[in-house]
Amino acid sequence: MTKSADARPGKARERTCIGCRKRSSPADLLRMTVSEGPGSLTVLPDPDRRAPGRGAHLHPATECFDLAVRRKAFPRAFKVPGPLDVTGLREYVAQRDM
Repeated sequence: MTKSADARPGKARERTCIGCRKRSSPADLLRMTVSEGPGSLTVLPDPDRRAPGRGAHLHPATECFDLAVRRKAFPRAFKVPGPLDVTGLREYVAQRDM
């Protein structure tokens, strides 16, 4: 027997924002993934929720982004060592937060 999205009717899907740590539906959160670039790992927004790899979720608000940076949540969420480049994500969130 295989499980599907309808295996638990009435159970709403929820994800946790890595910034504020509040649970929300995936539609309210921005999914992010990590991409390996020249010499560094970069966090990229995945608004279509289709990119391969481990994803993490964040409210598309500057406050949540700043909390995630301050708490050093990005490496923990993606289970990678060291700092990650989040400049592209910062710009994306700033545009969405206006």
